[in-house]
Amino acid sequence: MEVTVIIPNWNGKEYISQCLDSLKDQSVGQVPVIVVDNASEDGSRECVAEQYPWVKLISLEQNYGFCRAVNEGIRAAQTKYVILLNNDIRADRDFVRYLLLRAGKNEKLFSCQAKMLQMDHPDRIDNAGDQYCALGWAYTRGKDCPADKFSEPAKIFSACGGAVLYRREVFDQIGLFDEAHFAYLEDVDVGYRAQICGYENWYEPQAVVYHKGSAATGSRHNTFKVSHASRNNIYLIYKNMARWQILINLPFLFAGCLIKTLYFIPKGLGHIYLAGLWKGVLLSRKGEKFTLVPENFDRCCKIQLTLWQNTFGLLRKNK
Repeated sequence: MEVTVIIPNWNGKEYISQCLDSLKDQSVGQVPVIVVDNASEDGSRECVAEQYPWVKLISLEQNYGFCRAVNEGIRAAQTKYVILLNNDIRADRDFVRYLLLRAGKNEKLFSCQAKMLQMDHPDRIDNAGDQYCALGWAYTRGKDCPADKFSEPAKIFSACGGAVLYRREVFDQIGLFDEAHFAYLEDVDVGYRAQICGYENWYEPQAVVYHKGSAATGSRHNTFKVSHASRNNIYLIYKNMARWQILINLPFLFAGCLIKTLYFIPKGLGHIYLAGLWKGVLLSRKGEKFTLVPENFDRCCKIQLTLWQNTFGLLRKNK
């Protein structure tokens, strides 16, 4: 088998069984699975150990977050590809097969994301790939659209880490997931780095999963999410944008932060969002920029065009 499935878990007892059950009988045969547990206290770690002996279980002594967990899994995997899968996902039987088929067609492919449908509303899309724009916003393609939409393979800015295949050797070049993120936007960060180095991120609609969504954190907007997402957004910009990009994007980035602040204030989260931005500034001061060598200048230019295209596309959509 040329692929290993890695499932980060933290207090996922309610969902982990159906996730693992959906991987038992994949059409490509038995797929190696690694569950990396972030010191769960709900019995989910014991459930995996007792009921799924074919699964390799890595138990961490404390909750290190998504990035540390998946990095441990990637290091432990010995296969050409790795698939990251959230613990609140149920995969179709051909899920792995279609991801492998898409990856085999393109040597420049770094990531390939599945079509994620909403578990509670399977007639609706949960995620069809992530995009990123000059406003400093990462946003989801297809959210809440009918399930029969976004039915064609497409190049995307980055793949959602909830159901995605990665070419493992590329991590040797771009680095693993940045553990400073802890959680949120880490998948955009790794997809951005891959593009800087000339790789591509794709969406494969024939690989289908069903996603509960917010199973660990409990809601679409909460203080943890808002704080970490806003912090990581600043860090993402600092780390991956060339300095000339940051300069020409400043008006867009300022507008993006202002709009988000106005959005969160009525929800009682405006101060949390602003505090997260400041934490992002402090984190950036301690962090390092991703290496931008001269031969990557043309790729940064292409990325910049994509950021502008995505911005105007998003604005047209919301008119």
